[in-house]
Amino acid sequence: MSSLAYPAAKIDLTGLIAAVAQAPDDESLNNPLSPAQWDLLGTYLQPLTIPSGHVLFAQGATDRTLYFIESGNLSVHYQDEKERLRIALVGPGSVVGEGAFFAHRPRSATVQSTAASRLWALAALRFAELANRQPAIALGVAMAAGAVMAKRLGNRRRRVAVT
Repeated sequence: MSSLAYPAAKIDLTGLIAAVAQAPDDESLNNPLSPAQWDLLGTYLQPLTIPSGHVLFAQGATDRTLYFIESGNLSVHYQDEKERLRIALVGPGSVVGEGAFFAHRPRSATVQSTAASRLWALAALRFAELANRQPAIALGVAMAAGAVMAKRLGNRRRRVAVT
């Protein structure tokens, strides 16, 4: 008996790719991938559509998922030792979750949508699979997310956005 293999449904990342191309320089991933690489990356991503006001993740959570923002806006906030709330806004073409993704530490802030948003999630386990099967794509993603994190850390007002 032979089993039939069905091809995976093609993931449409055109909106995300356009958002990356149009993002402001201080938040942009700088489009690190070719169209063929984006197609391969799409098979590792999980699409998410979240309503306004939805908490994507809370400060202290241990999840390491990296989120690519196709549309909408996300508010990043936390309470410091003096109980003050700090806020940054992150929009299309950028990422959130890069701090925990790289550091293997709990989330440093809470991220909540301020508008209906379309995101693409890359779980840490799926990234490990990507790194084993498509190392050039994994390196491109890591370098792009790392560049966004470095830009945020270099801008005192944007540091809160490193989650």
